[in-house]
Amino acid sequence: MARIGLLGGSFNPAHRAHRHISLVALQQLRLDEVWWLVSPLNPLKSAAGMAPLATRVARAKAVARHPRIKVTALEEQLGTRFAVDTVAALQRRFPQHQFVWLAGSDIVGELHRWRRWRHFLRAVPLAVVPRPGVSLLGAPALSWSGWSPAKPSRWTQAALPAIISLHSRLRPESATEIRSADPGWATDARFDEKARSFDQD
Repeated sequence: MARIGLLGGSFNPAHRAHRHISLVALQQLRLDEVWWLVSPLNPLKSAAGMAPLATRVARAKAVARHPRIKVTALEEQLGTRFAVDTVAALQRRFPQHQFVWLAGSDIVGELHRWRRWRHFLRAVPLAVVPRPGVSLLGAPALSWSGWSPAKPSRWTQAALPAIISLHSRLRPESATEIRSADPGWATDARFDEKARSFDQD
């Protein structure tokens, strides 16, 4: 049985904070792998300005650069758009694996906008890495479920719903800022060259 972290999102584009969250999760949750689920289209985001899926996957692969971070377009293959449906489909397809959803703390504040978010939290643990400038005071999902007392390394034993706090330094990168600074990122074919600096993280 493998322990798999799921990091979902539009990855428009992927950046160092995605990789950082993955590395923190691999270590603190003692995961075998992290799967990046590059979404065909995030239901909470506009299609305007969204790079093609193949471009976002290519960028994500260049950024990931780690043998235990697997970049996938599984949601397109599964035909799912919402996290709750993706988790259910993966649990059916891979019953031998244990899954945990990974996210930056900024996701917790908007989690109550997700489709069937309570059902989602009852289906899979959520491990959260802090993000700069994010306060979770009053976050509906956190008020409903509370932080899990389980240690990150024992997430498989946590009673659901479980929001588990991970500890790490803050990474400031955001896809919005990257698109603003480099609107043509999606047409840059030098992903491998640009990604060399990520090996030093």
